[in-house]
Amino acid sequence: MWFRNLQIYHLDQPWTLSPGGLEQVLAEHPLQPCPPLAMTSRGFVAPGVTPALVESLDRHLLFALGMERKLLPASVVADRANVFAAEFEKSRGVKPGRKLQREFKDRATSELLPRAFARRRVVRVWIDAAHARLIADSPSPTPAEEATETLRDALGELALSLPTPDRAPDEILSGWLRDGAAPAGFLLGEECELTGPDETRPTLRYQRHPLQTKEIQQHLADGFHVTKLALTWRERVSFVVDHKLQIKRVHFLGIDESNDSPELNPEERFAAEFALMAGNCTALLDELLPALGVAAAG
Repeated sequence: MWFRNLQIYHLDQPWTLSPGGLEQVLAEHPLQPCPPLAMTSRGFVAPGVTPALVESLDRHLLFALGMERKLLPASVVADRANVFAAEFEKSRGVKPGRKLQREFKDRATSELLPRAFARRRVVRVWIDAAHARLIADSPSPTPAEEATETLRDALGELALSLPTPDRAPDEILSGWLRDGAAPAGFLLGEECELTGPDETRPTLRYQRHPLQTKEIQQHLADGFHVTKLALTWRERVSFVVDHKLQIKRVHFLGIDESNDSPELNPEERFAAEFALMAGNCTALLDELLPALGVAAAG
């Protein structure tokens, strides 16, 4: 259950709903199979190994949004619409106009949707009530936004905001790379992305590459700025953070994430993993966010 990505939101109001209360709310909005004529379906699913929709530990809550999306390539719809257009031209002797072509496309979509395969995706969301954070395990903002929107709809209201730094994060990251050192507790990794000062300069990406080189220092001197940087925190967590404060490729060091210890049943193992993940990520964010110019909650 280890989070690989941290899309971070700030809870603008204190979280007061109990795990049982949240369970009741989410139970009213379960994931349903995608209807025949719908492209998508959203609802809540169990985040762990039990049917429970909410897992909790102290003031940490974990839930998951399930999303089904029909796979209906535009080319398949176009091919079917072309069949309708050809039949029309054959029977009428004229080619269909734009309005009819749009109608044929809609007709093709309606015909094909019920038979389209639906792909399911799950986004786990962790609420750290004590630190007023909501964090989605998503590599991009869109699934995280879908999860928060669905939660807001279920609750009736949910005030969230993105972390607001007092300085541009790319300036801070560039300073760390320029100085060859991150703040105490952090080590520079071997990956970064540099974006040029204008559109005429390409984006440069370095992977598995020493970052303390004359070449990179020259790019920084020429006005390039860091938009992604790999870091390691206290030899416990490695990750990549970008200039939008999105954290990706999270790995927990010194922990066997695939451990199938026979001493623990699946529920106990999941609870232990949740505790380790929440504890490490809470401590990481408590140090990383202030270093990137984000004031502590409250």
